[in-house]
Amino acid sequence: MPKRPTVRNRAIKLGPRFLRAFLFAAEKHKGQTRKASTIPYIAHLMGVASLVLEAGGDEDLAIAALLHDVVEDCGGKPMLEEVSRRFGKHVAHVVEGCTDDDTGVVPKPAWRERKETYLRHLRAADADTRLVSAADKLNNVRSILSDYRAVGESVWERFKGGREGTLWYYRTLLEIFLQHKPNRITSDFALAVRELDSLVKD
Repeated sequence: MPKRPTVRNRAIKLGPRFLRAFLFAAEKHKGQTRKASTIPYIAHLMGVASLVLEAGGDEDLAIAALLHDVVEDCGGKPMLEEVSRRFGKHVAHVVEGCTDDDTGVVPKPAWRERKETYLRHLRAADADTRLVSAADKLNNVRSILSDYRAVGESVWERFKGGREGTLWYYRTLLEIFLQHKPNRITSDFALAVRELDSLVKD
């Protein structure tokens, strides 16, 4: 059995910036919930930040994990500028790299177009962006798996891409992540996507 990628052997220090980022994210996403649930959206952001920290990410990446959806869901490009002012250019760079729509318009552009653009961007993204993106996608696919076990095929009704589009998206994400050196997040993402594939049985 291949060795599981390990966490870097050093302590990660979280300071006042991380707390400010958490409060900022909680305020911006206030009232938002996970798809088709009553779960506060901040639970997803906390989950992504936890995965990033467990994989050895530093404070900047943990902050980017907390804020990875704030541009897409809470204001577009002006919000990205605010993130840069408050938390620095590196955080803003990673947040931008995890964003598939920075227009701030409602409704968002067409789902398939957004996802294809994001996938092209992700292929050329740096390691920090890929780490946070993979943590986001791992948290999401685990939620899909849990819901699929509970409600079966009706789970796809809550996704704009439907069954085929959603499976295509996660399979393509896996293909991209596997083109780079594995880490604990991408390894777990691969396991989750393959488990989902085994359940849906195309």
